[in-house]
Amino acid sequence: MSQEINKAEKQDLSLVVQAIGTDLEHTQVRMITSANADMLFHYWKVGHFILYLQKKEGWGSKVIDNLSKAIHSKYPDKKGYSRRNIFYMCQFASAYPLEVLKEMDRIDSLLTTPTVEKVLSLTNELNQIVQQPVALIQATENQSNTITQQPVALLEEVTETLSAIYHCDISLIEEIFKHSAIVRTNWASHVILLNSKLPLGERYWYITQAVANGWSRNVLQVQIDTNLFARQITAKKVSNFSARLPKPQSDLANYLMKDPYIFDMMGQTEAMNERDIERQLVQHITKYLLEMGSGFAFVAQQKHFEVGDSDFYADLILYNIQLHAYVVIELKATPFKPEYMGQLNFYINVVDDTLRGEHDNKTIGLLLCNGGDKVVAQYALSGYDQPIGVSDYQLSKAIPDNLKSALPTVEEVEEELNRLVDIKSI
Repeated sequence: MSQEINKAEKQDLSLVVQAIGTDLEHTQVRMITSANADMLFHYWKVGHFILYLQKKEGWGSKVIDNLSKAIHSKYPDKKGYSRRNIFYMCQFASAYPLEVLKEMDRIDSLLTTPTVEKVLSLTNELNQIVQQPVALIQATENQSNTITQQPVALLEEVTETLSAIYHCDISLIEEIFKHSAIVRTNWASHVILLNSKLPLGERYWYITQAVANGWSRNVLQVQIDTNLFARQITAKKVSNFSARLPKPQSDLANYLMKDPYIFDMMGQTEAMNERDIERQLVQHITKYLLEMGSGFAFVAQQKHFEVGDSDFYADLILYNIQLHAYVVIELKATPFKPEYMGQLNFYINVVDDTLRGEHDNKTIGLLLCNGGDKVVAQYALSGYDQPIGVSDYQLSKAIPDNLKSALPTVEEVEEELNRLVDIKSI
């Protein structure tokens, strides 16, 4: 027995600890997600209930003021029942009735592998759903501005009222709600989306992107303000991905591409050249990767290549874990010129030959220019066999430092690349 104990003590338990730790982390995420879903479901129910009483009792906005005070008086330790938040609960309920949640669930099942065409088609379907206008409670002079304790007591009947509204058991309503896309993001993000006045389809897409990319509420606001949906989904993109990459990689590359890209610069001047822009991007790499999109990580700036007897320097090299491919970025401070394409094509060939591994897909090139004629760019693409995209970029004021996302760090991409190296060495 003592020999068995000694043998067990000598074993490497790191894999066991890692397995337990991973399950603990997943459990913690599920606990947080569950708490968020419960809170959102409560707000959704309360919103429905107040809208019902609004219609039944003819409530005005001052009644909501007094309702907020009455709830706070009875439940002083409960947060989230300010007048403003109760209005948002009403908007939340009105924006996402049960039929909308069911339709979102259906679209979720069709967007497991998103493409530009799928997103456009399915978000348009959501936009066609006829919804009642947001029933914010309007103030009128002849409505009562008093409230008794009776409506507060009626809050105990929220569940029964919701079941009556939808002619459905509350357990089924809860199941539909908690399976929908709206439980995947937090209340603060929902408030931003409700304030945005975006159509339903775009709101749904921003929810999915916020979850996929780990956006904070501030990042979500920036992406809405810079119209990411238009830049990534409805933009007329210039690339040869469909002709030079196999599916589904070509679809994914086209989906991830934006036009224009918007980079935030500190100390921005109109006379900034390519090297100034590169330096700023590398110094603020987290913000840069945030704009590039999901799965991108920094590999090198001004990467040196010795080809023949000459030295060459590629502007920026990234790696995209979803595409499993290197991405070579060429930045130009001037409008597009056809000769820029030849330089980028050269760097793609070099990266394919020197960096690309056995398990990497074809290297992709992205030429970012300060404007230019897209028709000329499309003609210029036709002579190249390498996958290349051409986009504009814009420089804007810096985003606050508190923006955070779940984009991979340099260390994470190095870990992924090392894993691939280990696979090749087996």
